Order: sequence, then C-alpha cells, then structure tokens
Amino acid sequence: MPPLPPSSTPPHGPPSRSRLVRIGWLVGLPVLLLVAAAAYSLGMSRVTARLERQASEIAAATGEGQPEPWLRVSVAGRDLTASGEAPDASQREAVIGRLAAIEGLRRLTDRTGVIEEVSPFVWSVERPAAGRIEAKGSRPAEVGAFELAQRLKPALPRDTTLSDRARAARGAPRDFPDAAAFAVERLQDLTTGAVATLNDTVISIRGEAASLAAYDALRTALATPPQGYTLGTVEITPPVVADFRFGVSRRPDGSLELDGHVASESAREEIRAIAAEAAEGAAIDDRLRDARGLPQGIDGPALARFVFKLAGLLHQGRVSFEGAAISVEGNALDTAAVAEAEALMRDARPAGTAVGGVALTARPIVPYVLRIRRGADSVTLSGHLPDQAAREALLARLNPRFFRESIQDRTRLADGAPAGFAAALAAAIDPLSTLATGELTIAGTDLRLTGTSLYPESAARLGRTLPRALPAGWSATVTIASDEAPAVTADSGGCGQRLAERTAGHPLRFAPGSTALAPEFYPVLDAVAALARACPGERIEVVGHLDPAGAKSEAPADPVADEAAKETAPKPVKANAKADPKKDAKTAKTGKGKAEPKEAAKPDSKSDSKPDSKSEPKPEKIEAERADAGADLARARALAVVDYLQKAGVPLERAAAPTGVAPLSERQGIGLSLRS
Repeated sequence: MPPLPPSSTPPHGPPSRSRLVRIGWLVGLPVLLLVAAAAYSLGMSRVTARLERQASEIAAATGEGQPEPWLRVSVAGRDLTASGEAPDASQREAVIGRLAAIEGLRRLTDRTGVIEEVSPFVWSVERPAAGRIEAKGSRPAEVGAFELAQRLKPALPRDTTLSDRARAARGAPRDFPDAAAFAVERLQDLTTGAVATLNDTVISIRGEAASLAAYDALRTALATPPQGYTLGTVEITPPVVADFRFGVSRRPDGSLELDGHVASESAREEIRAIAAEAAEGAAIDDRLRDARGLPQGIDGPALARFVFKLAGLLHQGRVSFEGAAISVEGNALDTAAVAEAEALMRDARPAGTAVGGVALTARPIVPYVLRIRRGADSVTLSGHLPDQAAREALLARLNPRFFRESIQDRTRLADGAPAGFAAALAAAIDPLSTLATGELTIAGTDLRLTGTSLYPESAARLGRTLPRALPAGWSATVTIASDEAPAVTADSGGCGQRLAERTAGHPLRFAPGSTALAPEFYPVLDAVAALARACPGERIEVVGHLDPAGAKSEAPADPVADEAAKETAPKPVKANAKADPKKDAKTAKTGKGKAEPKEAAKPDSKSDSKPDSKSEPKPEKIEAERADAGADLARARALAVVDYLQKAGVPLERAAAPTGVAPLSERQGIGLSLRS
C-alpha cells in the first residue's frame, strides 16, 4: 500500500476549525434565544407596568367630584380595555384620548359609556349557581360600584361572590342600597335560579324555597318590605318534602283543624272553601304548611274533597292522608255513618290512594245538635232529627217562611232528641225568619239564636220573647246585632218622612181570611213602634185591608207547631159578629182565629120551579152583607196591628184604628199614618 500524502488528514485525526465553529454556534444559539427572550420579557414587563401606571393615574383622576373613579382599565401586554360610565360625553372623550396617547400602546378597546337618566330604574340580582350572584340592569351613579358592593356584602349568601354587570345610571329611588340588600338577602332562602328585581320602588321575587323553614322565613320577611317600597310579583314555589301529608280533625263543637301540607296558595283557598262548607259555620283552624310532594298520579282537589266528605261523617275524630294511604278514626255521627265511611273507603277512594285504617265507633249523640243557618240566599240544615216525620214537618214549616231562599237539608236521623225538642224548634223558627242573616243552634236543651236584624227594636224584642216561649227545662241565648240605630226625632215632618222610609217596599198583607200577623211583619212594626216612641207628639193610625175578590181562606198547616202544641184547629170568627177590640187583638196575637164572609142564603133544593123572588135575597143586600163582612175583617186586622204596637211600647192613646175609615185594598195592604 502506498504511503499517504503529507497533507492528508487521517480519518480519526483532530477536527477542523470550521467544524468547531459550527458546533459553537449550535451550542450558543439557545443561550442567545434565552437571553433575547429574557430581554424582551423584561422590556415588555416594563412597558406593561408603565401602561398600567399611566392608565391607573388616568382612571384615578376620573374620581374627582365623583363617589369613586368611574373609569376601569384592564391591561394585557400592550393592550388596554376601558370600561365604565362617564358623567358626560366630553369627559368620556377626553379620557379615551389620554389613554390612546400613552406611549407604547398597541390597541385600545373602548367599552365606556355615558351615564343617562333611566325610567323605570330597574336592577336585578340572579343566583345562577350556588356560589355566585350576578347583578344586572342599572345601579345608582350616585353610589358607585365599589360602595354598593360593600353594602351588599353582608346580605350575600355564605361563600357567594357578587358579579356586578350593572351600568351606572341616574334616576334611582331613595334608599336604593337598603332595598337592594333586602332583595339580595332573600336569595339566601331560595335555590339556584332565583331572581329578585327592583323596578323603581317595587320589589319582585321569583324562585323556589330551599326548605320549609326557609319558606316560613321568606313569608315573615316579605311582610315588612323596606320603608318606601312595596311588593310586586312574588312567585315563591314551596319546597318539595318527602313526607307529604294532609289531615282534618273534627272537634265536638263542630270546628275543624287542618294540618299537613298544601301545594300552593290557590290550593289552600280551595281547601278552605271546602272546609267552610263542611264546618257549616263552625270555626276553622288552618295549620297547613306550604309544601310540594304529593305522589304523582293523585289528584289533589279530589283527595281534599274525599277527606272532607269522610270528616263530615264524624262527630269527633280525624281523617288523614300520609304515605299515599287514607285513614279515618274517631266517633261517627251515628251507626249509619260508620257503614257509610266504610263504603266510601272501599269504593270511592281517589285513584292512587290506599286504605290506611278505619277505626270508627258510634256512641250516643250527646249533646243532640241541630243547626239552621240562614245566609244571603240559602238556608242550610245540619245535625240530627228524630225521624223522617220530624224532617218533613220541619221542611213544611220552613218552606213558606223562606220561600226566596234555597233550603239545603243535610240533617241525619238518629235517636236521642231531648224532651220538648219539637216545641223548642217551633218557637225558634219564626224569630230566625225575621233576621237578615242568622243561625239557630240546638245543643241538648240549650238553644242559641245569633244573627243580624234590620232593626234594633226587633233584636231587643227577640231577646225578651224567645226565652219565655221555650218549654220547661230549656234555656235560650239570643245574640242579635243591628246596623241601624233607633230613630230619634221630634219634628213632625221628619217623623212622617221616616215612617215612609220604614214602610216603603214592605207592604203588610194578611193571608186571605186571616187576622194573624205574619213573621215578616215584626221587623217593620218594631221599627214603627220605635218611631212612635221617638215622636211623642204624633199618633199612629192603622187602617186594615180587604181580601181580593173571590179569595178563599189560606191557613197553611204547621206540622211542627201542631205536634208541639197538640191542639185542634180553632173555630173561625163569624163575619156578622160585631167587632170586639179586645177579642180581636187576642185573636190577632195568637193567630188562632180567622174571619170568613157570610154565606148567601141557598134556594130551596126541593122546589123544581124557579126561586121565588120574594124569598131570594136581593143582590144589593148580598153585596151589603159582603161589604160588612169585609169591613169587619179589615178592622180586626187593624186592631191586631194596634195590639202589637201597644205591646211594643207605644202608649195606648197613641195607637188606634179609627172608625168610619174605608178599608184599603189587598194590594195596598195595611195603612200606617201619623196624626198630630
């Protein structure tokens, strides 16, 4: 092998210089890059710091004459973002110009605005998540964002931050921070998604309560909004509970206690309406709490109606719904009520419910209760009656006295009525019929009449007469109110006008052939008697009225009174008998007498020929006899009214039925006038 040339380098000899230079550059380049990056970062941080410093100075200067600086600037490298609301457009333009002139600025994003007057002034807070509350709308420019946030901080729910996205504006109502804090504090008791809004001075809240305790706290707090503010729309959904239940307890006095849960205020109103009907005038103790959680598939209104229907069969006891099951226990109204309750539980339960338990007893009815309640357009009967005959007799007595009202019979039949029950009932129905509204309650041998009378005189009279009319061993409590004060006047013209007012629209008409005062006469005559006592210089004159032509005697049967009195029908008063004032007055008061027109003489039935003109009464004579009979009947009626007025306190010499005065027609009714 030939030798290598002297200038040649062996393959594994030392590296060349150019190669070393290349290797040095490769090693030093990262170092240079790091140095360059450090220099750039250092320079950029200095630029950013300078931008932040100069921007902060400009922002701080906007606080002169303001609650706080209105300008807010954020820096990202050499970029600035400006936000806030300037007091006016000139200040906004000046500030943006100063920011744009900062040396080294690359880009300026302008999100500023100008404070404006807004109306209505609307601000709202929403709870989108458990740890955050967002404010939107308009906030007062006079307060400032930072100061408002500090005022709201104590009202924020625990571990919650406030994100203020509202814009400053003018036109906020007085004491806005207090109202805003009130609204924010309400969100503590609501779940996520709740919203509270201030629209000028109206506070509205919408959301779901976090718990039963929170729901109660909300209702208490909302009862007293901040001074100068009112509540608008409040839509707070009750919380959901796992043990949804509902119960009705009936007490011995007929009152009801409601407890458990109700899904909404509208449902509560519906339940109270059903309860009022079931209580039949007795008290209702509402202890229901708002909550949701009724098992799916169960109709709430149907459940409530069923529960109250069962409660209506109880004298004392409880009906409850719990765990999707219905239970009833206690003392039933009577033996039949036990079977009715069992049939209802078996065949008529609402869909989705189960039988929880039936534990009913039928004890003797003590006290024996009957209620008759007169409302504006109906008369409701409830409680017990001895038998079907007593029920029919009671309805026969009520129908003619309450012919304008509908009669709703909810009574049940059961033994145990006290002695004298029919007589006490007969004595109290007429007084009840004279009231505008009222209630008659019989409990054992205690009778209670309450209500409102059109006239105070009638109320006073009932308090005196009803206790005396009851059978031995019975007691009566009469509580009658009147909205009208007794008339007090001595002016003759005023007395006449007041008499016309008392009698207008209340004509007094006797039944055909009768001299008995009807119950509807009493309030009018009581008022007339009070007027006569208040006008000592006047005398009441009474004129009777005739029956319509061809009218027959109408003496309606009164089964209750007949059973109570056990008396036979009295004989009618003869029409051709002379009027006896004392006897007529007595007859009118008791209602046991009636006058009948004299019958015309009948022709001889044995004769087939025409009647002899000599023996047949002349038409003129017949008419005269009829006129005399009618006049006697009219006078007897006038005397009956006079007798009532005298017993109502009118002196004897100041109430009279004058003679020689023509009777009035049936259409006119009894005539009442004042004479000096």
